[in-house]
Amino acid sequence: MADAKSPKMALRHEFLVLARQRRRREDRVADGITAFSGSMQFVYVHIVWFTAWIVLNVTIARFDPFPFGLLTLIVSLEAIFLSTFVLLSQNREASRSDLRSEIDFETNVLSEVWLEALADHLGIDVGKVYAVAQDRIEKAKAEQRGDGKVKAGSPV
Repeated sequence: MADAKSPKMALRHEFLVLARQRRRREDRVADGITAFSGSMQFVYVHIVWFTAWIVLNVTIARFDPFPFGLLTLIVSLEAIFLSTFVLLSQNREASRSDLRSEIDFETNVLSEVWLEALADHLGIDVGKVYAVAQDRIEKAKAEQRGDGKVKAGSPV
């Protein structure tokens, strides 16, 4: 819980909440269209639409004879608009992700400061802890690479 001593953390969280609430109507519409266009209902609507269009033009109405140039034009315009909506939604999601990353970084730094303060209070050598941690990180990276090469004298 934030108090007067930690206003920066409280402001960050409040900023996230307000940013969600203050999305413009256009943003909400673009996100809704993007969500719908990525669903199976969207696929089903298009199957019905294309089938009806083709059946009508082959049998009854013939307002767009084969090779269905008008249908092709409509589908192309739809693809242009859908790709724009998807890009808008991705840009907003990237902005939200950047903000979350910044908040995570600040939280990690705050945690590190607290841990160092506690370690200092308990008389633990922080430099030694960092050295052990660095050795373990190097060992884990070596194992991920598959080369198994670790500096001699590294603790496990």
